[in-house]
Amino acid sequence: MTTHMIRTLGLALVLACLSALASDDMVPLQIQLPKPLFEGTPKNLKGMNLAKPRAPNEPFLVPKGCANVALNKAVTSSDPEPTVGSLKQVTDGDKEAVEGSYIELGPGMQWAQIDLGEVCAIYAVLLWHFHKEARVYRDVVVQVADDKDFITNVRTVFNNDADNSSGMGVGTDLEYLDEYLGKLIDAKGVKARYIRCYSKGNTSNDQNHYTEVEVFGVPAK
Repeated sequence: MTTHMIRTLGLALVLACLSALASDDMVPLQIQLPKPLFEGTPKNLKGMNLAKPRAPNEPFLVPKGCANVALNKAVTSSDPEPTVGSLKQVTDGDKEAVEGSYIELGPGMQWAQIDLGEVCAIYAVLLWHFHKEARVYRDVVVQVADDKDFITNVRTVFNNDADNSSGMGVGTDLEYLDEYLGKLIDAKGVKARYIRCYSKGNTSNDQNHYTEVEVFGVPAK
């Protein structure tokens, strides 16, 4: 096979991939972003290997008809009585970085869990912890399961606990700066009814916060 033929085949493969991405079945995910509002000086971020922030206009393709299946769905938590706010705020659609828009859970490893109400094919999870100040939340783990007690068919879609200090397994994902863009996690169409988000304090204090969690998917067939 000649060099010209190899290059031609390579170009054909690239064009085929681009064509597939541009298929009528896949469309850019429409995300309604809150206003950016960083206050103060970032704390304890030196020397951290952080993931590169996602560009505001960076496309993320999902199947046509994909929507936020978590909106106004029931939320439970390892801390049933948040220090600040109420659990329903995790899925109420309000993701602004203002007082009254977030909940605060106690110190240590905590989780917030969403019942989607039915099994869904999940393509993306978008997290906002607390984006009023530049901080990094520790040991962020996102799992899905078939039952509310997370016993049956538990799968991990994100884990940045590199040293397994929280006992959820060694994670290979990078830590990230919590900001108004949210943390977009590719869930690759995993099918589940329940989604649970863990964290273990942050670089500013030992508390755990959630402003909003969006889960983009479609009811599973």
